[in-house]
Amino acid sequence: MPTDFVKFHPNPAGNVIELLLPQSLDSADFDQLNQSMLKLVQEQARQKWVIDLTAVTYMGSSMLGMLVNVRQKVKAGGGQLMLCGMSKPLMAIFRTCCMERLFTIVKDRHAALSA
Repeated sequence: MPTDFVKFHPNPAGNVIELLLPQSLDSADFDQLNQSMLKLVQEQARQKWVIDLTAVTYMGSSMLGMLVNVRQKVKAGGGQLMLCGMSKPLMAIFRTCCMERLFTIVKDRHAALSA
């Protein structure tokens, strides 16, 4: 996984993926990130997953699509996925795309892990 963009925090209450995305990714970095995230989630899809977006200020359509794919892997494996730490501008993007209906979104990592 591109270590500059992702930190993985295994936790008994749920696995946390902290995204640290730049404003833009080139296609090679995105492809590597996408494959790595899907592989990571697929291996443990049955578990609870939290994607922490605290450090993310913008997401383009490719990243939104990747989150939908991660959601599908987790859902198909019988697991649970939550998003947390979403800024107001990022939430506005999710609302514009009607994606807030697809995801469980909570305030912060603590709330996600205790839910």
